Amino acid sequence: MRFALTQTVNAYQAMPAKLEDLPSLAPKLEDVRRANVAHNVSLIGEAKGMGARAVCLGELFPAPYFALQEHPMWLALAEDALKGPTIKEVCKAAYENGMVVVAPLYELDAATGKRYNTAVVVDERGVVLGRYRKTHIPCGANEKGKFTETFYYGPGDPPEGEPSYPVFATSAGRIGVNICYDRHFEGVVRSLSRAGAEVVFSPAVTFGEKSQRMWGLEFRVDAARHRVFIGGSNRLGTEKPFNQEYFGSSFFAGPDGERLPNLSQHPNIVVSDLDLDALRRPDPSGWDLKRDERPGIYAR
Repeated sequence: MRFALTQTVNAYQAMPAKLEDLPSLAPKLEDVRRANVAHNVSLIGEAKGMGARAVCLGELFPAPYFALQEHPMWLALAEDALKGPTIKEVCKAAYENGMVVVAPLYELDAATGKRYNTAVVVDERGVVLGRYRKTHIPCGANEKGKFTETFYYGPGDPPEGEPSYPVFATSAGRIGVNICYDRHFEGVVRSLSRAGAEVVFSPAVTFGEKSQRMWGLEFRVDAARHRVFIGGSNRLGTEKPFNQEYFGSSFFAGPDGERLPNLSQHPNIVVSDLDLDALRRPDPSGWDLKRDERPGIYAR
């Protein structure tokens, strides 16, 4: 079955050239959102034309990656994840293209006033199946720049009785999501795998030397260790006025630790064929890690 990832940057063309001019963008945030949603909807159509059954858009796709600095202006971009304007347009695109779409956006929970970094899963009928709120929220810096996400949103806190890492049954298989920083924590993919995930999407915005070095390793190791497919997506390029470079390198990892071929020639779309039946065959290594683990001996 064919799956797709996007790797793109902010599509709004009238961004200010200088950081000090960012406040002039405040009255135009809806234009920023509309431009990015339109761009990503077009990528959904492109992926459909390549035969993809499911596509994962980029982390916080309706805007530039604003968490490189603390600026209250961006708080106004948060929206209802289940009924807001972005998800309505994504649902329409999913229905028109007959595709499963994972849409990571900036959520405002109207009931609590809290903000989250949230991925919404939409099926091919244009119906919202549910959402996952990013669990691990980073705040730090590397040699390339800062990331101040804790200023903008907090960690997801699922209702009592619901899983921290939900898995969604779709026509394209059982899909789980972790978002960016989540990928570094050892229990996340294990939890998704144990809950029956076949494909784990990991949309990210990442940069820096160590991040780039580990990017090609973490997904492959987790995919092999837990026998799932993992699709990691990252922005590709730079965004005014921040001019932070994102290295892209989006790819799918398979359950034998392999990097799957990218069948797309489009610079903003990665497409790979995932043999989900391989997950039901014995591990060719002869390993059975799920059977042979001894959870009682590990540090907690």
